[in-house]
Amino acid sequence: MFRKLMPAPVNGGFRMDDYWVWCGSAVKGEDGKFHLFASRWPKWLPMHPGWLVQSEIVRAVSESPEGPYVFQEVVLPARGAEYWDGRSTHNPQIVKHQDRYLLFYMGSTHPLSEPIPGDGYGLNDPRCIVARANKRIGLAVSHSVFGPWERRNEPILSTRPGKFDSFLTSNPAPCMNDDGSVLLLYKARKYEDNVHGKMTFGVAHASHYDGPYQVLSDQPLFPPDVHMEDPFIWRTADGYELIAKDMEGNLCGEKYGGICAYSQDGLSWKLFEDSFAYSRTIQWDDGVTRQMGNLERPFILFQDGQPTHLFAATSDGTKGFHDASQTWNMVIPIAP
Repeated sequence: MFRKLMPAPVNGGFRMDDYWVWCGSAVKGEDGKFHLFASRWPKWLPMHPGWLVQSEIVRAVSESPEGPYVFQEVVLPARGAEYWDGRSTHNPQIVKHQDRYLLFYMGSTHPLSEPIPGDGYGLNDPRCIVARANKRIGLAVSHSVFGPWERRNEPILSTRPGKFDSFLTSNPAPCMNDDGSVLLLYKARKYEDNVHGKMTFGVAHASHYDGPYQVLSDQPLFPPDVHMEDPFIWRTADGYELIAKDMEGNLCGEKYGGICAYSQDGLSWKLFEDSFAYSRTIQWDDGVTRQMGNLERPFILFQDGQPTHLFAATSDGTKGFHDASQTWNMVIPIAP
């Protein structure tokens, strides 16, 4: 895939001046326009871990897949600490199935006070600690890309005591089948004493998108020392393929670059011999080549069964998002 990526439009994608913008998943709506579902949270919070307590999923629109996308509305706002997803909604992935739009996402909550500017919120804040442990995967459904969205009062994929996903579930990567069944990859962490373990991937299946979702294995898809994040999965003639973020660079040769893998059944995965899917070094359509701080939460837009655009969350940082001043969703056209 890396060799098929075309220059990225400088004026494409989606950004908001006063918000950190992340994730990014697009679908063609019933109006013929392209609708991007993304996460945002205010810039007076730190980029990380501000998303854990005040992220909200929004919708933006464009006439073309490349953008620029213009903000339209908040899709899944905060709705109260008593709800499992009442404080934060994040990691959106939008799927069209027949006459329904399915919005998979991560939600979280905590019972403590809301952060306010200047109160020093950070990784060691009790709100962050509780919200991280409460991350779960959910689903909202609508007949229209414009909503209204039916949110469930329970997650579709919770944690399992004693298993590799006992601490949290997040980063949903659904693969829809024509019959309405779903193969769902997800990120998980395990409780290890009073802290969490490394990131791993799990896989669940549902005979219908409404659920129930059944985890297919008590072991993660890859060993914990295979350090990846942000899977995106799709069907092929031979089974499934995925792309994901290489956290250390040990797999594809570039830290935070993208890997690609394949599977016949969605359970047993192997890296391609050439597993390098994409690089953080981006060629832009103004002729400039630049290494981005991030290229995360990859999403591929398929049109008429063919991959046409790679969407990714990016930043202007030199140390990932830790020193970033801007984050946004970028779009990279894929050559036929």
